[in-house]
Amino acid sequence: MELTRACVSDLIKGMLGPKKKVYIKTFGCQMNVADSEQMALLLANDYVPTDRVEEADLYLINTCAIRRKAEEKVRSLLGSLQVLKQRHPQMLLGVGGCVAQQEGERLLAAAPHLDLVFGTHGIYRLPEMVRQAARGRRVVDIELTRGFPAQPRRHWRPGAVKTLVTIMQGCDNFCTFCVVPYVRGREYSRLSGEIVAEVADFLAAGGKEVTLLGQNVNSYGRGLPEGVTFPELLRRIDALDGLARLRFATSHPRDLSPELTAAFGKLPSLCEHLHLPVQSGSDRILNAMNRGYTRKEYLQKVAELRRVCPGICLSTDIIVGFPGETEADFEQTLELVEEAGFDQAFSFKYSPRPQTRAAALPDRVPGEVQAERLTRLQNLLNELTLKAHQRLIGKIAEVLVDGISKRSREELCGRLRTNQVVNFSGPRDLLGRLVMVKLTEAHPHSLKGTRVEDPTLSSPLADDPQSPQRRVSC
Repeated sequence: MELTRACVSDLIKGMLGPKKKVYIKTFGCQMNVADSEQMALLLANDYVPTDRVEEADLYLINTCAIRRKAEEKVRSLLGSLQVLKQRHPQMLLGVGGCVAQQEGERLLAAAPHLDLVFGTHGIYRLPEMVRQAARGRRVVDIELTRGFPAQPRRHWRPGAVKTLVTIMQGCDNFCTFCVVPYVRGREYSRLSGEIVAEVADFLAAGGKEVTLLGQNVNSYGRGLPEGVTFPELLRRIDALDGLARLRFATSHPRDLSPELTAAFGKLPSLCEHLHLPVQSGSDRILNAMNRGYTRKEYLQKVAELRRVCPGICLSTDIIVGFPGETEADFEQTLELVEEAGFDQAFSFKYSPRPQTRAAALPDRVPGEVQAERLTRLQNLLNELTLKAHQRLIGKIAEVLVDGISKRSREELCGRLRTNQVVNFSGPRDLLGRLVMVKLTEAHPHSLKGTRVEDPTLSSPLADDPQSPQRRVSC
């Protein structure tokens, strides 16, 4: 039998012995998690992933620059790795992602033990950079390219339940506080056919939940010759066989169209959850942030979402202490939070980011004032989240079981369609399955429940039009 070139290559690799190992440490958002998965895939010909640092032949840090604290964690880790590098001088050490894009050559100068630096677009050129570093060359690649790069075909481990699918990269919004356009480049969308094919491959492998990712997914399709909008992309994916749950992140409120809002009442797989960052409740601050909407417009969109999809779970991002924020501005944020009735929220003190316009604004809010406002905001947000969880007590809801509970190794955990974490007791063979759970306890960051084995008990919840779990997927 004649051997193909690929077969010969595989045989040679087998004779050369096992592959080397790569350890990837990820900071930041879901986009960074997806990027780390892409790194592992691109390196798969030469490296297999390991979760044991001491085994690594290649150690990669995928970084986040959205806030100063995340950047400081990266620098601290990089400094501590000098000892590890001394113990294992043959190990290659690389820093990628947003901090790498921002700092470039400066990182190499600050860390003599660092071998390679690659930016957000350099990920796709990573294999060649690693080969150059292995030959003793210190490498930097922070070029931002045009268009969406070709994606290698993905393969999922057996039993994979959820996946992240990147549909676009970059951002054209230039919010004055945000570094994303400078470290991830301008906005480019991926062809819809490639996205649908990737999701179909995942479902064929037994997957159940897909999250579509982009800096602003609501603007997906701009500039593409095919004219596919984001709601149309959602419809195409929703039509695929085997899809139980569909999510997406992140949405810019300005670009939340009536068509997209309506999708929450029409597409069976689209989960009743939306992350819609508001950032501030003050029109004056929203204008200074260049957000492109007013407080009233935001609340109108929230009201329409709740009309179309009763019980939808809304989460948000809020920045406190933006330059020039007064106590009156902050009070308006507190009022908006209560009026919107967020179920979950992520809140942060403003920190200036390089290259952003807000970094040069006057009237900085003192750190102690920022801290005090953040505490007040988080107390209110925690109260709202707990109340939202308490409203679910006694309900029977669908949970996608995706892991072992952080609370107890004897419990499983999963998420509702509305994205809340649920812990409950059950056998390990439930991992990866959709099960019905009666919610019995409310906690600030999670719920506890009891598995319901009789599927007929789910009918009261499924028929309740006010329930966030009204559509039950099996």
